[in-house]
Amino acid sequence: MPTYAIVQVDVKDADEYAKYAELAGPAVAQYGGEFLARGGTVEIKEGTSRARCVIIRFPDMETAQSFYHGPEYQKALSYALPVSERDYKFVEGV
Repeated sequence: MPTYAIVQVDVKDADEYAKYAELAGPAVAQYGGEFLARGGTVEIKEGTSRARCVIIRFPDMETAQSFYHGPEYQKALSYALPVSERDYKFVEGV
């Protein structure tokens, strides 16, 4: 069953965050992930959001978890976490 990473981000330092993006994209691909939305316009109808929204499809929850906890993505996160506020979740598809 496909699993979707739903990520909402406010970036505080674009230059430092670019180091994250440079590593995160290849890590997503390595684990079979596919970006469905990456930035772009966000129109809020209810509730709140952050400035940047990303949706990534993974083949299944196990692969998504392996990606997130894998050394490639953890290295990327070391650049992102100090310079951003993020909401990151995995949702199983239907």
